[in-house]
Amino acid sequence: MYTDALSFLDDERDAWRPYETLSQLTDEQLAQPVEAAHGWSGRDLMGHLVTWQLLSLDVARELAMGERSPSHERADADWEERGGDVVNAEALAEWRAKPIDEVRQEFARVAGELRGFLTVVPETRWLKNADQQRFFSEETIEHYEDHQADLAAILEAARRA
Repeated sequence: MYTDALSFLDDERDAWRPYETLSQLTDEQLAQPVEAAHGWSGRDLMGHLVTWQLLSLDVARELAMGERSPSHERADADWEERGGDVVNAEALAEWRAKPIDEVRQEFARVAGELRGFLTVVPETRWLKNADQQRFFSEETIEHYEDHQADLAAILEAARRA
């Protein structure tokens, strides 16, 4: 449990930093599926992470304006109703359909924008609200931790290619 926003934001930044290495891969390296990463490519991992960062950004924008987040409520209901595998598969298909330049641009933009936006959300609405703090932690820091092995496998495959 975090008690100050700066600690959370510093930890999120540190947890995100290793993923920035994906930006240095060529388009061909990013397109290569890696069996040790659930068959995902670097591009797939980028899109997957950005999907949940974008949701977090929407939630932060809403919490900057009010006490609740309709986006968070909709996402929770969708996850419960259709299941995480379906939601993640749809997001993956959307990212695979985008031009690689767009994937790269969103990947480079969203994490920093989310961090910046969280600095203007009143702490009572996200940091001092246990449910919201858990949401932001799960969608960023914990999510990044969940995919460290995928990142390592993708970077190793790119190094060998």
